[in-house]
Amino acid sequence: MPDSLLAEFVSAVPMSALLIDRSERIVAANTEAQTLLGRVIEGRHFATVLRQPQVIEAIEQCLLTKEPSKARHLSNDGAQDTAFEVQCRHLNSSNTALVVFQDVTQLEEAGQMRRDFVANVSHELRTPLTALMGFIETLRGPARDDTAARERFLQIMTDEANRMNRLVGDLLSLNRVESEERIRPKQPLELTGLVQSTLNSLCPLAEDAGVKLSLEAPDEPVSMLGDSDQLRQVFTNLIENAIKYGGSGGVVKVIITLSERDTAMRGPAVRVKVIDQGPGIDAKHLPRLTERFYRADSHRSRELGGTGLGLAIVKHIVNRHRGRLRVESELGQGAAFTVILPR
Repeated sequence: MPDSLLAEFVSAVPMSALLIDRSERIVAANTEAQTLLGRVIEGRHFATVLRQPQVIEAIEQCLLTKEPSKARHLSNDGAQDTAFEVQCRHLNSSNTALVVFQDVTQLEEAGQMRRDFVANVSHELRTPLTALMGFIETLRGPARDDTAARERFLQIMTDEANRMNRLVGDLLSLNRVESEERIRPKQPLELTGLVQSTLNSLCPLAEDAGVKLSLEAPDEPVSMLGDSDQLRQVFTNLIENAIKYGGSGGVVKVIITLSERDTAMRGPAVRVKVIDQGPGIDAKHLPRLTERFYRADSHRSRELGGTGLGLAIVKHIVNRHRGRLRVESELGQGAAFTVILPR
């Protein structure tokens, strides 16, 4: 095969690709490979360009045995680490090796996310399960005839079972929301009435916590398209968090505002802001609040019955509505969660 045709063949490969001859020199490199490895690499020995032992070994093996080989190449694009699967194939007609770099960074990140998710779920379930098993063993043994201890242990077991039930419920809810995220809801609803109904349902919780609820909304109805059940879940989560973390004697304000051209949505939108007077959230936690199982205060969150999935569910529901979620907070100054939805 003529050299010009080989070079044209390599340039047509949609991934980073090199062609290496028997003298172990790079005889052709497409634009993607030059972006990855450097502009002036043709004519150089491949080992001086790649410098990663496992990749060098795979290429040498392919040239020597004429059999396919593969390796893993690590790089950095200036913003993050990237991983490539390197595939080597021998071309008999030209006695060269074609080396192709496939970016597998996203696949590896997805795999890591799955492993982290399983580990987190296992960790969240292990604590209540361990407690249940311990109390069951105690009730069968030392506390068999102790009525007071039995009642206390049964209450703790009930609390732990409820905690596992909430976790399973949130996992199912998160799965359902993620599966529907690409489908934009088209159900007409009146937002102010939905928020007011949510506040009414949370009044008993607010009274028990010594927190007052306040709603500021436009006089006219706020009509939009959305999934009323999912949006109720969003506002329930945000207001409930504000009540739990807002502190006794505080006020939780819910403010609804309309805009004909919202800067975040670049069009007509409605903003629902939930403001509490709690201890606030350290700025370092704000970017990660919507991650699964991430807690700014893990001990307090577990004490209050949190599963660590609530804000992740909120994020996916808001995304499904093509909206935005904004969080503002300073330590000692409370927190404000704003849901921005298109109208």
